[in-house]
Amino acid sequence: MFVTVSGVERSLRAARVATYVYFVLCGTLMGTWVVHIPAIEERVGISHATLGGLLVLLGLGAFIGMQVAGRLTDRLGSRIVVPAGGILCGAALVLPGLARDPWTLAGALLVFGFCNGCLDVSMNAHAVHVEKAYGRPVMSGFHATFSVGGVLAALAGAGTASAGLNPAAGMAAMGTAGIVITLASARALLPAALTADSTGADSGSPTETETAPAGKRRGTTGRVRLLAVLALMVMLCEGAANDWSALHLKDVLGAPAGTAAFAYGTFAAAMTVGRLLADRFVAQFGSMAILRYGAATAAVGITLVTLGPWMWVAFTGWALFGLGLSGSVPQLFSAAGHTDPSAAGANVSRVAGLGYVGMLAGPAVIGWLTHLVALNHAFALLTLLCVTTAVGARVLRTGTDHARGSEMAPSGH
Repeated sequence: MFVTVSGVERSLRAARVATYVYFVLCGTLMGTWVVHIPAIEERVGISHATLGGLLVLLGLGAFIGMQVAGRLTDRLGSRIVVPAGGILCGAALVLPGLARDPWTLAGALLVFGFCNGCLDVSMNAHAVHVEKAYGRPVMSGFHATFSVGGVLAALAGAGTASAGLNPAAGMAAMGTAGIVITLASARALLPAALTADSTGADSGSPTETETAPAGKRRGTTGRVRLLAVLALMVMLCEGAANDWSALHLKDVLGAPAGTAAFAYGTFAAAMTVGRLLADRFVAQFGSMAILRYGAATAAVGITLVTLGPWMWVAFTGWALFGLGLSGSVPQLFSAAGHTDPSAAGANVSRVAGLGYVGMLAGPAVIGWLTHLVALNHAFALLTLLCVTTAVGARVLRTGTDHARGSEMAPSGH
């Protein structure tokens, strides 16, 4: 059977659209939980401190799910694991809404976190294969649509609240919709044969890992570890901004609550815009430049937040911080997947897993530092992490990234 070039192109376009759908879906399902947190907290009858402890279980479940799904994706293929993760995540979304006490909420968050981690890593591994097949950067665009999912969740949450639905009903409705969308999009994902072709790991030629000497394999493992450390630092910065940006304007600069809320909105909007634009800049300047100069921009932004005495300076700082960080995580995930395409799922899971730990740790680390220094001065740690990331960006120039750079030269379309 012969496959025409146009048929291959249609399959790649369909796979890219399906990947966008899964990223939106993942952001929407996680966002649905987030927008229902206040109602669930009140229903279960727990304090903010208790909720903070329970959220650790959400992160733990996600970390475990990422490690499991990464290896399964390499073994079974994205076309099986991505839909399975979507179905599990949609089904598990209702569990926190059904919780009646702290113990049942703890179990619900652990399960939901596990399922979300499975979907997160498997769709990122598939995105790596789509990017490889396209021959040009597309990863940042996928991550931008994750943010769009959060916006959709906020709108849907407002609608269900206005309609008087309890959290369980609203989350069940969204989870059911997610399962339907998952099943409808599954056939467009790249089959295992095309994934192997896109990575060069066909049956006629052994993979890089199989033919590489032990020293090279150790070098690949070391590179993935460095990428994971950089992801830890970048996502720690992102997590700190998520939880402390609004409080900074309110507590340090004395802004009204309504005005302070725009600090996070400014950060999030800048991140979304940056990710929508990042792929074009990656194609032109390379992933190392995006990570290096992005981290440097973020360092400038958070320094303005740390030292600026006026609100307009703070808003400018948060915008630069979000813009600088926007392209960093997609480049790290992409580099992990391309380091050894035959183990893309496992490598992405290592980088994403440690990065997720950083995102959860960020708010706690800044909170601990506020016992020693003022909140804005605690942000100096984020400046240090951004500068370190800028210096460490050279890791994107090593190993297989050279080959990837030549394969992903701008194609003019």
